[in-house]
Amino acid sequence: MRQPLRYPWVNFDVDDVLAPAIAVRVVTETRAEVPAHWHRKGQLVFALGGGITCRVPSGLWMVPPHCGVWIPGGMEHSNIATANARIFFVYIEPGAAELPDRCCTLSISPLLRELIVELSDSVQDDQARDELLIRTLLAELPRMPVQQLHLPISSEPRLRRIAEALAQDPADRSTLAQWANRVALSESSLARLVVKETGLSFGRWRQQLHLIVAIRELASGASVQQVSGDLGYSSVTAFITMFKKALGKPPAKYLGGVAQNGGSAFVA
Repeated sequence: MRQPLRYPWVNFDVDDVLAPAIAVRVVTETRAEVPAHWHRKGQLVFALGGGITCRVPSGLWMVPPHCGVWIPGGMEHSNIATANARIFFVYIEPGAAELPDRCCTLSISPLLRELIVELSDSVQDDQARDELLIRTLLAELPRMPVQQLHLPISSEPRLRRIAEALAQDPADRSTLAQWANRVALSESSLARLVVKETGLSFGRWRQQLHLIVAIRELASGASVQQVSGDLGYSSVTAFITMFKKALGKPPAKYLGGVAQNGGSAFVA
């Protein structure tokens, strides 16, 4: 059972803060969740350790270490964090920086990472320093490369049903024909529907979910063997082969590159 994510404040509304940007640090001990909500300010969700998954109406967005997800202001979203995660939420006033008007995954450079950490540690007793941190952060953030670590989810009820079932049990290896039977469609009709709504084949769509879950769990400390089993792969070798084919590197080197390069391993 997930615990609610605890913020370091009580009865605090980020939309009441007039600063162009504020940063908040949150540390989890167990899996934790922020239920669906929205706010006027845009939000960057950044994980320095562990992993966090953001759900928005159009998809799931993975936030592995040293990457962030940008959520525009006014967009409903929820966040699920792994145990032992170190998370930073950066709230930005609309129009304060030239940022996308859609949800997206961003690399986080070492400079931006340190700016976020410093701003979250601010005790607001040095206004000039805080203003300099904010100006630099708002200049650096729009320069970050956009990544493709997300699972498109359609509002189409049958696809949403499948997506929710696979998110609950990613090891489910049911065939396209079996899923089609469950949602009262022919196999060919379901195949066309998935492509139309997500832009991916059913196999590629399910593989993208597996990648999201794998990166999240590996980032939180799970072993390759454990993740391989949890995703229903017949062997560790089969899982590593899938991972390497999709992302260009085996899991250890992929995540190691993220830690070393501050997110550049995620550039598509």
